Amino acid sequence: MIDISESVMQFLLVLTVVGPLIGAAAAFLPAPPGLKGKSPDQAVLRHGVTVTGVILLAAIVLALGFDHDQPSRMQATTDITWIPALDVRIHLGIDGISLPLLVLTALLTFLCALYSYFKMPSGPSPKAFVALLLVLESGTLATFAVLDLVLFFLAFEMVLIPMYFLIARWGGEGRQAAAWKFILYTLLGSVVMLLGLLLIGVQAGTFDMVALATDNGRELTTSVQVTAVLAIGLGLAVKTPMWPLHSWLPDAHTAAPTVGSVLLAGVLLKMGTYGFVRILLPIAPDGMRTFAPYLAAFAVAGIIYGSLACLALVRPGAKGDLKRLIAYSSVGHMGFVLLGIATMTPTGVNGALFANIAHGLVTGLLFFLVGALKDRYGTADLDTLAGATGAALYGRAPRLGALLAFAAVASLGLPGLAGFWGEMLALFGAFEPAEGLSRPAFLTFMAIGAFGTLLTAAYLLLVVRRVCMGGPRPAGETAIADVQGYEFAAWTPLVALTVLAGLWPAVLLGLTDPAVQKLLAGGTQ
Repeated sequence: MIDISESVMQFLLVLTVVGPLIGAAAAFLPAPPGLKGKSPDQAVLRHGVTVTGVILLAAIVLALGFDHDQPSRMQATTDITWIPALDVRIHLGIDGISLPLLVLTALLTFLCALYSYFKMPSGPSPKAFVALLLVLESGTLATFAVLDLVLFFLAFEMVLIPMYFLIARWGGEGRQAAAWKFILYTLLGSVVMLLGLLLIGVQAGTFDMVALATDNGRELTTSVQVTAVLAIGLGLAVKTPMWPLHSWLPDAHTAAPTVGSVLLAGVLLKMGTYGFVRILLPIAPDGMRTFAPYLAAFAVAGIIYGSLACLALVRPGAKGDLKRLIAYSSVGHMGFVLLGIATMTPTGVNGALFANIAHGLVTGLLFFLVGALKDRYGTADLDTLAGATGAALYGRAPRLGALLAFAAVASLGLPGLAGFWGEMLALFGAFEPAEGLSRPAFLTFMAIGAFGTLLTAAYLLLVVRRVCMGGPRPAGETAIADVQGYEFAAWTPLVALTVLAGLWPAVLLGLTDPAVQKLLAGGTQ
């Protein structure tokens, strides 16, 4: 790691959060000479790659300058009074919990901008597309960096409008209905969440998340905590999404453009689970303890439901859409994250945070791959992709088939890849839940979750068998393009990080564990 002064770290974090907004405004200005391409459209797409690249570089330098010996301490902090009457502050900072999510967001947004430069989704002006992408990035980065409840809510809501337009204007068939469903579900959940956040702030006398976490709920009565967890938890559960509040997700993913699906699965879903860890666990522990068994029950129901839905879609003749299948798989994977959080133990919460990052990497790669298949075949229908008119993917585009198989086995939790550790730790956490939680109930949840891993392996292996395996390409049939150079550039970091996280989990757990221990204990700064 490198030694960087605190003032430089503060500047880098502010740049990371605010930079995309400045870039979004600049997208509508004439391109400077260095970014001019063959056309104005190409110039603005280059602008998107440049801005997201600068933000990624700032996030990487932040990670290098982060004091890894004290990952539980808030670093690169900025604390400025904003609304004195309400004690609302512009308070930013990162610790071992938020830093990995910050870097993941910056990475995925840059890869999406790079991919879009070569494969722009069909739709209106690229200027609006790039501007919306950058506003979306700013909102997600702010969600993981702010330390004030009011600012958290504003950042949480900031992502809704750009994602709505990305689906409604650049999406595929059924995009209008899917976009409206997305915005209505999330807005209704957010209204309830706001009431819970205001209840905590008014009762505790502050909206500062660090002060509230340090207090560990001592200033809040049990009834206030229970009410706050119910209200805030509903809003977060919609965004996660938790079964049965998930029904907006398959439609949104199916209709969204490739980069929209990547960011929705890789980043936006993490905002909900991050809120559980950052706000509810440390600020309202008694309320969380009341609802933890119910949260775990909904989590394992989502694991089983998501797997069964995927098995139904992968059947021959079911006319299943591969993007829809991966969307349902996300319901199951996020169920493991919620199960880990519900255990209220360091093991379970660390597993949840690890599964968050792993899901972002692996599912982001899966949506990139399915988008590439849809571009080549004109459809994501499984029967068509399975080679109904000839050879399957191994015979048509072997490198593309190998990448799809890799992403599938990573998603099912193969040991040695990123997907394994999060699910395993979540199940271990359920084996020995926090004091005050029913161990027999959580052992039951653990057994159901473990059965869900078998169902997950079943449908993903069926996808590999149906889509990838088959005979050689028949003579005279036109070959489809294998992995292109820009696709290789966009996908390689996700493959490499999936392997790195699987083989060396201490890189991530060394950051999260001290921060989680402190968060659950309500320790002082």
